[in-house]
Amino acid sequence: MSIALFVRDRFTWLAYFMLAYFAYMQAAQSQSMLFLSEELDLSYTVRGYHLSAFALGMVLAGMTGERIAARFGRRITFWGGGLGMAIGAALLVLGQQAIITITTSFVMGFLGSYMLVMVNATLSDRHGERRAVALTEANILASITAGLAPLLVGGFQSLGVGWRLALITGIVGWILMLVYFRRAVFLQPASSVTGAGDDSSTSTGLTLVFWAYVLLVVLNVAIEWSFIFWGAEFLETAVGFSGDTATALMTAFFLAMVIGRTAGSRLTHRFQSTRLLLVAIGIVIVGFPLFWLPRFAPLNIFGLFVAGLGIANLFPLTLAAATNAAPLHANKASARVSMASGIAILVAPQVLGAVGDQTGIESAYGIVVFLMTGALIVMLAANWLATRDPLTIKLKKRAAAVEQQN
Repeated sequence: MSIALFVRDRFTWLAYFMLAYFAYMQAAQSQSMLFLSEELDLSYTVRGYHLSAFALGMVLAGMTGERIAARFGRRITFWGGGLGMAIGAALLVLGQQAIITITTSFVMGFLGSYMLVMVNATLSDRHGERRAVALTEANILASITAGLAPLLVGGFQSLGVGWRLALITGIVGWILMLVYFRRAVFLQPASSVTGAGDDSSTSTGLTLVFWAYVLLVVLNVAIEWSFIFWGAEFLETAVGFSGDTATALMTAFFLAMVIGRTAGSRLTHRFQSTRLLLVAIGIVIVGFPLFWLPRFAPLNIFGLFVAGLGIANLFPLTLAAATNAAPLHANKASARVSMASGIAILVAPQVLGAVGDQTGIESAYGIVVFLMTGALIVMLAANWLATRDPLTIKLKKRAAAVEQQN
């Protein structure tokens, strides 16, 4: 079967930039906590509440995203979500009490995730069988802006203009995108075009295969955030670096994420996302022991980099596989994937930290071994089901017919 040429139209670029905006604002909010906690004298626990509030917002948006889009349409949900994230960031800049900054973190995660749901859903509908290419490319730019955020937060603070300018920069970026892309055309959901919502056999569109990939999203995002949230702490406590050096060395992980996603986006032109997922988790399984087990700094950093290469593609490829298993219901599928990501971010770092308080961060990182094992098992099961589940095969055939009509 021939696959259509991949074309980056005006809306594709808008979706790429808006995902980059979401990633930047999420990272800027997280990195600002160090300076905000110094100003407001926040404990580690209260600092953690900000991440939990953001993640809880993602979960709730993931539970309701498709209904909001059905009620207001993709365009309003998309731009409204971006506006909500900008308003939340503005309130965070102005907040002078913990209850206010925690609430604004929730607003950023909740409303911003509506935009995130629309980005993933519309890219999936726009590019059909080539959705893996679009989603991995979008996440390259997201990785770059996420890595840029801490540099701007710290840089503006050191220059004396204050860390808040980094969040203001993100708000200005959203305004510029609104002005430039305001006339971009949004595709109608595939389910409304085909009338799939009236077919009782496919009315939910969420098959067992889809839910298997959603479980995989939870495991993969949990692995990723175990590195993001606690990686520097491990390098400081277990390997022996100073706090500043350990934080700086985490750049190796984010650099690997950019390199890995760039390579992954090229490979999706030639290979199926399900096959590439196996390669990605294999790279993580090789890299993690090198990061975790030895107490030889160069090997620890090398392992961190290798693990980052694999982790880079776990989420975008699983997202592509999940939406491919529900091709006529992109809004709902994207919403549930966002919900799964929020659950992982809400739970995994806190669990690892709680265990670390009892046993030490070195021992706590053993949790990642179970996450990787679970991810591999679920991945193999989901890939096997994807080629044999009758309902999934039926949905894919109907989606292919829609693409040919368009």
